[in-house]
Amino acid sequence: MSAAALTSHFHLAFDPFGKLIITLADGSQHVGAVVARAFPIAAPEESISIVSAEGKELMWIENLNDLPAHERDIVAQALEGREFMPEILRLDGVNSFSTPSVWRVQTSRGPTQLMLKGEEDIRRLSANRLIVADAHGVQFLIRDLSSLDRHTRKLLDRFL
Repeated sequence: MSAAALTSHFHLAFDPFGKLIITLADGSQHVGAVVARAFPIAAPEESISIVSAEGKELMWIENLNDLPAHERDIVAQALEGREFMPEILRLDGVNSFSTPSVWRVQTSRGPTQLMLKGEEDIRRLSANRLIVADAHGVQFLIRDLSSLDRHTRKLLDRFL
């Protein structure tokens, strides 16, 4: 579906309280709509649903890039507010090679520390993609293990 065709089906905006409002082609407005990705890690730009506050699907977006810039920006803002999964870019060091251990990492959101309770908190999603859950429940993504620097891979190998 073209961007013009998609735009004719709905309009997005935020109210003064930061709630997402979707106005459908029939003129109905839904305040408090939620945007969710079907495949947030494998295909973050595809298969995006907008649901009402009651959980009823209002709009399905095949590809985020099919939207006009304004709607794409609103969807991106709504997703950013809902999702929090920093990407680990580099592992600077660990305090211990046995668990629990504290990792010093550089992420897409800046430097931080996380506590790994056990090796089972490192989940392999594919050959090169991992999710690391810290003791506080925050999940960190390693998008491509092979693209990480040698030092980081060497440290990670001790836990995998």
